[in-house]
Amino acid sequence: MTFIAWLSLVLICCLGAMSPGPSLALVLKQTANNGKTHAIVASWCHAFGIGLWAFACIFGLALVIAESKLLFQMITWAGAAYLLYIGVQAIRATAGNAEGTAQKTQQISVFRAGVEGAMISVLNPKTAIFFIAIFSQFISADASVLDQAIMVATPVVIDGLWYTLVSLVLAKGPILNWLKEKSQWVNRISGTIFILLAIRVVTF
Repeated sequence: MTFIAWLSLVLICCLGAMSPGPSLALVLKQTANNGKTHAIVASWCHAFGIGLWAFACIFGLALVIAESKLLFQMITWAGAAYLLYIGVQAIRATAGNAEGTAQKTQQISVFRAGVEGAMISVLNPKTAIFFIAIFSQFISADASVLDQAIMVATPVVIDGLWYTLVSLVLAKGPILNWLKEKSQWVNRISGTIFILLAIRVVTF
């Protein structure tokens, strides 16, 4: 892979990572409810999930999934179910906050934050389509193992660094205090986004 080709891949991956969606909503929720450590763990676990899709695409698994209507549908429904689940959980946390029990309802372990981050990316079959679309522009028959490793590592590092940056910016004192004060609305908005995305995935 030439340096120019790699820069093109970096640009595409940056645009993909920065696009608003459930990943951003999750990081926002983790930062507001549990702090920057949870958000950063969720960010890198999300990046790990992105890496799995990139690895699968390189070795042809993502292409098989994309061409298998039944398997693609099963993953789509699993992803939608998970989005629906965390959306309902976020809205239920809002109800607990109104009763003065927000800390107990909203606090989760760092491990669970990581699982949520990973599942958001792993259970999203559209990520496979995204990587098929971009990697088809860079994969060649004579691609070396190093080229393939770079293609997998690039989206992982960009995704992890981007959401880490988001977490650190959101975790700044005044911003985090404002988010905590508005945590009910953070939960309502993020929960609604997750539920709407789940509906859209199933009905698209």
